[in-house]
Amino acid sequence: MFKLNNGTVFMPSVLTLVGIPGLETVQSWIGIPFCAMYIIALFGNSLILVIIKSERSLHEPMYLLLAMLGATDIALSTCILPKMLGIFWFHLPKIYFDACLLQMWLIHTLQSIESGILLAMALDRYVAICNPLRHATIFTHQLLTQIGVGVTLRGALLATPSIILIKCRLKYYWTTVVSHSYCEHMAIVKLAAEDTRINKIYGLFVAFSILGFDIIFITLSYIQIFITVFSLPQKEARLKAFNTCIAHICVFLEFYLLAFFSFFTHRFGFHIPPYIHILLSNLYLLVPPLLNPIVYGVKTKQIRDRVSHIFHSKDASGFLINLLSNKKNLHEKH
Repeated sequence: MFKLNNGTVFMPSVLTLVGIPGLETVQSWIGIPFCAMYIIALFGNSLILVIIKSERSLHEPMYLLLAMLGATDIALSTCILPKMLGIFWFHLPKIYFDACLLQMWLIHTLQSIESGILLAMALDRYVAICNPLRHATIFTHQLLTQIGVGVTLRGALLATPSIILIKCRLKYYWTTVVSHSYCEHMAIVKLAAEDTRINKIYGLFVAFSILGFDIIFITLSYIQIFITVFSLPQKEARLKAFNTCIAHICVFLEFYLLAFFSFFTHRFGFHIPPYIHILLSNLYLLVPPLLNPIVYGVKTKQIRDRVSHIFHSKDASGFLINLLSNKKNLHEKH
């Protein structure tokens, strides 16, 4: 890292993450609920993954997509929480520049993957309700594999140019202090002492091309679902069909409302205090992994029954032993 006469820094090797600017004195206390959210998110999503993996009756498209969502939530929260708690509790704000870019790439890739999975879940419900006779032939395991690969490649490929543009175009920085609790694209770009218009334009392009595309098709899917549901002759059939969508709608609203609120306040909310920006950004990444397993656990009868069976049945210990033995047998076969 070289400090020039005009006060700029040439290609810094290490950055400093402030945490939550303006709330540095209470960050240690803020870390407590954040840590609790992380633990609950890890436990809830891991439990859903274990239940779906061990129960053959849940090897259906809706539940397999839910398992993909849970795995993404675990990875997303793990990308930011350990480092964030290191800043809050152990005063470890330093991070290598390349490690910061890697964290940024992982966060934006996983956000894109999560959005893509939510779109796939909406399309799954659309086919199941609007064209139930063809659901099994359309949403095959092969298609789910292709969806998983597709949303992962989309996120990774669209996030990569952001890293390249920062690494290759931005050489001089006004400071190495990042006013954030994790490495976010705009937070790093704002440090640069050079023209950053291309970086900002590409960031907006990625956000609107991913979120905009997914939201449009999710909204169209649910509009068609509602039209079909309300046209059903029997009230019980309407309620049953609508009930299968409630959990998806809750997760959809929670994810995208937080996403857009965080996105627009970070770029256009100039009169909003910085700590509000950062808290919203943190909640955007932490709340969905926390709420998703709770929402699906409460609203999905099959998962709710399995959770109840694990914790309240006398066979709970036997269930866990069978699960461990199944895993052991699988490893021995491989």
